[in-house]
Amino acid sequence: MLTDPLSFEPLFMERVWGGRRLETEYGKKLPPAVRIGESWEIVDRAEAQSVVHTGPLRGRTLHQLWMEDRDLLFGEIGNAPRFPLFLKLLDAREKLSVQVHPPAEVALELGGEPKTEFWYVARADPGAQIFAGLAEQSSQPQFAAVIAEARVANQLHRIAVKPGDAILLPSGRVHAIGAGNLIVEVQQNSDTTYRVFDWNRLGADGPARELHVEQSLRCIDFADIEPELLQPEGESLVRHELFQVEKWEINGERAALSGDASFAIFCCLSGEVRCSGMSAKPGSFFIVPACLPNVPLRPAAGDTSVLRITAGR
Repeated sequence: MLTDPLSFEPLFMERVWGGRRLETEYGKKLPPAVRIGESWEIVDRAEAQSVVHTGPLRGRTLHQLWMEDRDLLFGEIGNAPRFPLFLKLLDAREKLSVQVHPPAEVALELGGEPKTEFWYVARADPGAQIFAGLAEQSSQPQFAAVIAEARVANQLHRIAVKPGDAILLPSGRVHAIGAGNLIVEVQQNSDTTYRVFDWNRLGADGPARELHVEQSLRCIDFADIEPELLQPEGESLVRHELFQVEKWEINGERAALSGDASFAIFCCLSGEVRCSGMSAKPGSFFIVPACLPNVPLRPAAGDTSVLRITAGR
C-alpha cells in the first residue's frame, strides 16, 4: 500500500557549459571532476528512465508505473505512450548554445518531436540574463546570413533575470540560458533540440559542436520579437495546454491535490516541505500520486516554498 509520494533518483548529465552548483546549492552527489549541466529529475524516455528511490515501488521505472499502474498513480490523463512531462535542473556555469525546438508540424517533417518548455529562475548571479526571441523582425534569408557571419548574438532579445523570474518558451522561440543561472525546467516529453549558434566555443573533446542550421531556420518563429517574462496571477505562473505551474508558499497544512489535478509534481525551492512520511529540501522533486488524494503538505522549516506542476488535460 502506497502511503508516501514518489521520489526518484536523479540522472546527471555532463555538459560543456555546466558546473558544480547542483552540489554546492542543493547537496546533490555529483560524479567527481566533471561539469554537470543537467539533472534529469523526472523523465520517461527510451534512452533515460527515472527510477523510484524509496518505498514499496523502489526500483521500478517511471515508464513501468505509467504502463502498469497509470490509473492508480496518475488518474485520468489520456493514453500517451509515455509520461507526458520531463523535469530538469539546469546549472549554466557558462552560456548554453542558442537553440530552437520544432513546432509540431515541422517536427513531423524533420522526424523530431515538438517541445515547449518553461523556465523558473531558482538562482541567478548578479547581472545574469537569458536570451529569448529576437531583438527585431527578421526573415529566414536574413537570419541565415546572420548565422553564416557568426552575428547571432546581436539579433537575440536579452532579458536580465533574478531569482523568481519565469518565462514560457513555446516551440519555435529561439533561446539560450546565460551564464550564472540555475534553472528549473518543465517541458513536454521531448528531447529534440536544434543548435543555432554555440558562441564559437569548442566542444569538450576539442572540435566545435555540431550546428543544425537548416533545421533551425525551418523552426524559428521570425515574428517572435522581444517576448517578456511571465507575470504571475496570484500563485499561477503559467497555464498552458501541456502543463500548469504554480508557486506555493507553504505556511501551514495544505492539500497537495486540491483542484482538478489527478497528480501533482512538486519541486522544493526553499525551506523544507513535509508530505506524509517524507520530507524534501531545496532542489528535490516528488510526485503526489492520484491514489493519495488527501495527503497534505506541511512546512518543516521557515520560508518554505514549492513549485507545483500539473499536466494539461
